[in-house]
Amino acid sequence: MRRGRSTKIILVVAAVLALFIVLGISKGFYTEWLWFSSLGYGSVYTTILKTRVLIFFAAAIIFCILFLGNLALATRFAPKTEAHFWPWAIMGRLQRTSKLGIIMGTAVLSLIFGLVAQGNWEVVLRFFNAQPFGITDPVFHREVGFYVFSLPFFQMLRSWFVAALIVSLIGSGVVYFLSYSVQRLRFDFARPVLAHVGGLVIVILGLFAWGYWLGIWELVFSTRGVVFGAGYADMHAKLPAQWILLAVVLICMALLVVYIVRRNRRWLYYGIGGWIVAAIIVGGIFPSAVQRFQVEPNELVRETPYIEYNIQFTREAFALGRVEEQSFPAEESPSSQDIAQNEVTINNIRLWDHRPLKDTYNHIQAIRLYYDFNDVDVDRYMIDDEYRQVMLSARELSAEKLAVEAQTWVNRRLQFTHGYGIAMSPVNEVSAEGLPILLIKDIPPVGELDIERPQIYYGEKTNDYIIVNTKTQEFDYPMGDENVYGHYEGKGGVSIGSFFRRLVYAWQFGDFNILISGELTPESRALYYRNIAERVNHLAPFLELDSDPYIVTIEGRLFWIQDAYTTSDRYPYSQPLGGGLNYIRNSVKAVIDAYDGSVTFYVTDPEDALVQTYQAIFPELFVPAEQMPESLRVHLRYPEDMFNIQALVYQSYHMRDARVFYNKEDLWAVPREVYAGKEQPMEPYYIIMCLPDEEREEFILMLPFTPVNKNNTIGWLAARCDGEEYGKLLAYHFPKERLVYGPSQIENRIQQDTVITEQLALWGRGGSRVIRGNLLMIPLGKSNLYVEPVFLQAEAGGLPELKRIIVAAGEQIAMETTLKGSIAAIFGGEPPPTEPVPPPPTEPEEPVPADIANLIEEAREHYDKAQQYLKAGDWAGYGSELDALKAVLDRLEQLLAQERV
Repeated sequence: MRRGRSTKIILVVAAVLALFIVLGISKGFYTEWLWFSSLGYGSVYTTILKTRVLIFFAAAIIFCILFLGNLALATRFAPKTEAHFWPWAIMGRLQRTSKLGIIMGTAVLSLIFGLVAQGNWEVVLRFFNAQPFGITDPVFHREVGFYVFSLPFFQMLRSWFVAALIVSLIGSGVVYFLSYSVQRLRFDFARPVLAHVGGLVIVILGLFAWGYWLGIWELVFSTRGVVFGAGYADMHAKLPAQWILLAVVLICMALLVVYIVRRNRRWLYYGIGGWIVAAIIVGGIFPSAVQRFQVEPNELVRETPYIEYNIQFTREAFALGRVEEQSFPAEESPSSQDIAQNEVTINNIRLWDHRPLKDTYNHIQAIRLYYDFNDVDVDRYMIDDEYRQVMLSARELSAEKLAVEAQTWVNRRLQFTHGYGIAMSPVNEVSAEGLPILLIKDIPPVGELDIERPQIYYGEKTNDYIIVNTKTQEFDYPMGDENVYGHYEGKGGVSIGSFFRRLVYAWQFGDFNILISGELTPESRALYYRNIAERVNHLAPFLELDSDPYIVTIEGRLFWIQDAYTTSDRYPYSQPLGGGLNYIRNSVKAVIDAYDGSVTFYVTDPEDALVQTYQAIFPELFVPAEQMPESLRVHLRYPEDMFNIQALVYQSYHMRDARVFYNKEDLWAVPREVYAGKEQPMEPYYIIMCLPDEEREEFILMLPFTPVNKNNTIGWLAARCDGEEYGKLLAYHFPKERLVYGPSQIENRIQQDTVITEQLALWGRGGSRVIRGNLLMIPLGKSNLYVEPVFLQAEAGGLPELKRIIVAAGEQIAMETTLKGSIAAIFGGEPPPTEPVPPPPTEPEEPVPADIANLIEEAREHYDKAQQYLKAGDWAGYGSELDALKAVLDRLEQLLAQERV
């Protein structure tokens, strides 16, 4: 009686737990479907979900059939004799226990195998929707799509079935063991038992044979030779070894059949022993011996065709075949005529470094403590009919910076919901105080470009969910001593007005306040996955994302552009980078509306086989680039991550001759530069310039190169960003017979210039931190101009100010307060403004009168207070102290005039 009641209690508890698990999983599926549907991509989610569910149930059912079928056969074939020998007597009793344990164990194993299989949903979808690359490998002549799409699918199937059959074999073995089929450890199987176990082993051996066959095609990913891909030893030793091992396994399968029929173990032992010996000698020692004794003594001759394959396929995989190579004379110094003819380029030289500019923006444009500029981007705009390069950053909300007492649920989820506007400044303009000249500033934003919808609900720092359209008014922006409030008017988010949805989302977010809050209304909407990288990754998890999304303002609205990549580690003969990546295309540009969160995926490289495959899988997800509005297209940039990867590969793979490549005769490297006193690799940089032999200026991304272990410049790589030329790569090679100063050599010459170093040292001793910004190499005419900004920042973390511009050309270096001044100091022209130097005193200086000293001290106090207000974002206090400072200076001026009289 008690036993039956306990069983019922256990069953009820188990049923309740199962119900909660099912509801929890269903809740996740439901909220995900609502979110995808709110963006118009419900079909994307259902495609992924249906595929995963089908794979899960197919794998679970197949495993269940295999496992239970083999257990049933084992139970049927196992002898029914009673065991009297310990410990089989105990095991025999275990065999007679309830079948519930077997059923539960099978269910758990089926669940595990189903979950493992459904994790390969992308491999399955890519296999059934594969599109051709249009190129075949050079040794087996298989289409590249076979290696990228088919081979991973076959390997996945093989691995899954090997694991499933081994588990089934183990399960059957346990049944036979418990039933005393193994006679006192003599392994004397009855014929039906032997046929069953032997049949399973034969199938497993068949899968091993399939593995050897697949391993033949895997040779194109070999790392044995001098380069990645099948080499001489692979094709002349490893390839025959694979066929031999495959044949040996087939022979072992035949011998196992003979053993089952005739029970002759000797030949079976010979087969197994032969397999082991062949695997060691033929599969391991023989290829290594060929590599050591045939290849290495004459490596270049043996490996030349395979090096050529590696060069060809690596260049194709990283789109380096698109690089147009040209010669660049690299004369010693630009001429005055070059300066005059490249006025637009000079006027767009980026003086502001993005790192100190970010700090400057946060000091002068954050306005309130809870706003933050996360990153500074570079772009170009037509302003007053002039093509200008600008730097800009989004003013995002950092709710965690609210005062501790203001960190309430209502504030963080309902009221402080969005950032507001952007700051924008030209790359080349500086105020007299060393601050940027702002083209767009303040709240609400004012400036050269109109922004009608400045609210930023989706950004780089928006990591928390919020609820809009509630009874609580949202904080929109500060205005003087008061705040302006409003309500969300967009279409973003998921409606949670009903009690059921509030219950579901309270469970999903683990936030009970959603269910009990009286602030929510039938029109309330939940906005989540608001971080733009997370948002795009959630919609398209098969795309790799660039690390630097950037904001643009178009037709009064703010949008984010997120570059996305299709990648693979399965491209034959292509040299892999860290992490295995050996194929990449910037095939997709994701555009996110900063207000309503809508996402559009534009296909910018329709020739990419990977993106064609994803288009076949998700036809509703992608939009042709031709449908992109022109106002958006003009802001497309060649992405830095893609450019960095291509530049890294190009350092070696600009060498196309196998002999030169093998000897590393012309290996390049990225130059080194000094930033804030520390040496680091030079970063690629955007610039508006007129390329050689072109008629107009354009927006490009560029990076110089030096020979490896050398400091002189050897060339530069550029990616074009404008119009029909977008995506084209240009490589300019310098003459090898002449020294062209490189960035680190320019840095050393700057450090050796006594005038410059004395000035920088003087600032450093004065309690300021000297920051030498990005060193830029600017091609002008047939030569290069080097430009480096110098910033000053208080040691306590004050406002970075741009104080000097260093220019180097040929053998000359100048540092002045403006770029034009530094250029004029080298090339002549309008003389730079100079600071008056007082003559040395001829008589001992008289002590400063007490009243003058007091006024000076009072002025200093007002200045220090003004700086404190500036750092705190208190503009009223800042203005008040400046007025007080002006009054003191006026009194000081009057007093000095009286002294002179």
